[in-house]
Amino acid sequence: MTADRPCHDESMPAEQDALFPGKQFISTVLEALETKTRMTGVIAHRYLMRAAMAGMIVAIFYIVNYAIVGVFDGLHAGETSLAGIGKLLGALAFGPALVFIYYTKSELLTSNMMVVVIGYYYKRISAWRALRVLVMCLAGNFVGGLFFAVMYRFSTLVDGASGEQAVHSVAVKLHYLSSASGIADLFVRAILCNFMINLAMLLIYNGFIHEDWSKIFSMIIAVFVFAFLGLEHSVANTVLFTVVGLTHGIDVLPALGNVAVALLGNFVGGGLLIGAYYAYANDDSRWLRRQPHQDQAQAAE
Repeated sequence: MTADRPCHDESMPAEQDALFPGKQFISTVLEALETKTRMTGVIAHRYLMRAAMAGMIVAIFYIVNYAIVGVFDGLHAGETSLAGIGKLLGALAFGPALVFIYYTKSELLTSNMMVVVIGYYYKRISAWRALRVLVMCLAGNFVGGLFFAVMYRFSTLVDGASGEQAVHSVAVKLHYLSSASGIADLFVRAILCNFMINLAMLLIYNGFIHEDWSKIFSMIIAVFVFAFLGLEHSVANTVLFTVVGLTHGIDVLPALGNVAVALLGNFVGGGLLIGAYYAYANDDSRWLRRQPHQDQAQAAE
């Protein structure tokens, strides 16, 4: 029996990796959380700057999306409209926004929802501190989008077909607030949106993908899905409403309502369906506590 014990001990790490393959994902997220909590405390203004950059990136890529959609909306091949192709290409063009945010080390609210929930589960951050991280990130994202919206106000970038598509998109988003079924639709779209965004981050953080091009592909596809299907991203909506509000005007209260519902849906999709889900699925603490008892039972046999 004593001769069998070393073999069992050597197999434990492999068994643990098989049972909890997402441990590296969790450890990477917790390391990222430590950086975020320290920044929001001692150098909060620099954290806000990183969050503002994410808002700027979203602002520029969102307009590219609407510019492409606007160009193809007026094109026809015979009697066939090419609007569908424009929607496809526009969604693909918006995809790299997450890539730029990731590689510039900018701070995006929706991915931070996943990070703070995992940190809260493992008792690395309090609820109050997690809320502080999220509120500061949202504020920075908004400021970055506002900065670019002001510049758009004094340019012609959101005129013509691009502006028409952006205004139409805002009208669709605000229409969700006109009925209970519309609010439910908005909520579901927001859940699915951040589920896709954080699913991409899961692939990047889990340690199984090492090549940059694989990470880039994952992020582009995730954003493409949300943009092409018309899913609802709270930060993207905030930036869009700010741009359209300064260039064409907007009804503020419905816009705030849309962002509020999108925030809740995004938190469910990224914070709970990815963050809490994988935090629990990769929690090996109870399994490790049971191991000594299992070892004793095996030794007794």
